[in-house]
Amino acid sequence: MKKTIAIVGAGPAALMLAAELDASRYEVSIYERNQALGRKFLVAGDGGFNLTHSEVLESFVDRYTPANFVESSLRVFDNRALVDWLGRIGISTFVGTSGRVFPVVPTKPIEVLNAILTLLDAKGVKIFKQHTWKGWQGNALVFAAQEQEVLVQADLTVFALGGGSWAVTGSQGEWLTYFEEKNITTKALIPSNCAYGLDWPERLIDAIEGQALKNITLACAGIQKKGEVVLTRFGLEGGALYALSPQIRSELEQYGKATLTLDLKTALSLGEIQQRLQKNRGGKSWGLHVEQQLNLGAVAMALLRTLLNKEEFTQPSLLAQKIKAFPLMVVRFAPLDEAISTVGGIALEEVDDHFELKKMPNHYCIGEMLDWDAPTGGYLLQACFSMGYGLAKHLNGI
Repeated sequence: MKKTIAIVGAGPAALMLAAELDASRYEVSIYERNQALGRKFLVAGDGGFNLTHSEVLESFVDRYTPANFVESSLRVFDNRALVDWLGRIGISTFVGTSGRVFPVVPTKPIEVLNAILTLLDAKGVKIFKQHTWKGWQGNALVFAAQEQEVLVQADLTVFALGGGSWAVTGSQGEWLTYFEEKNITTKALIPSNCAYGLDWPERLIDAIEGQALKNITLACAGIQKKGEVVLTRFGLEGGALYALSPQIRSELEQYGKATLTLDLKTALSLGEIQQRLQKNRGGKSWGLHVEQQLNLGAVAMALLRTLLNKEEFTQPSLLAQKIKAFPLMVVRFAPLDEAISTVGGIALEEVDDHFELKKMPNHYCIGEMLDWDAPTGGYLLQACFSMGYGLAKHLNGI
């Protein structure tokens, strides 16, 4: 007889797991709290639908925190394997200029999701919508389903629940308490890949709000990332900033603040900047001289004029140092619901190498609900797909 598998949640990790489980061995059911599956997957696609990244595996692995936790899954099912898998279900992809992998235009997120769901339907996977998991009753899973309580017994249970971001998609994180009741160690859900708040002077906000600083290098706790950031009334956001989330988060938790430095002119060395600033001004104002010699934009100039004192702004050697390492103080996270992803959830020491809960045999946890982190750019999705594929391979006995 076939064993029964209950999958709680219907995000990328769950869908990949269901797609790859051996239908001759398992009767698979997915339980989803929403009326539609993959809602966070669809919302993420609205901002640029990158499915993975083309980076070589050795560098790819280093994008994760902690890297060793995700590495084994990536080596079982890496970015190239995902591209091949998508191709087999009819989703062609291409590599963008950033190295990110996108579905060929005009493929939309819903078309990718539908291709996966077509595969699940062909394999006989049962899908139960509007089933919200509410914990356990004895050994049975308890679901609230349209004002009714439904009890589900399964040979194996796989939880693939979201974190705490984008609550409108169903990722609300209330499931933490159900695991805590089973003596499973959890960690509070904390924003990642999110905006970070600064206390801008009021006089600066109108000049910077919604403006971007491009071709800069950000650094925090000794780690550097190149890219761009967008300045907002709240603070900063953008890909280069998101990539520093682990470092910023660590400093915020430890000190209540995090120090960022911005290299506003990555193309020039400190010495070259000093030389240019020391050139004859020819009657120009100092501010115009600085702007023209270094080709600095209005946003960078506004930061320098407003946040530096008179000596720092007017002394060439001091100004050059600030341009190469402009300090900004992060003082808060964005609200949890506005984050792209979260960290926290089930502590990693609670699961074994195959994501099985050590204290609850035959119960597994995969995806964002585990306490790991990754930047945007396809890394989050890839890890979820890889975990789902890796667990399916293990359960299939391959």
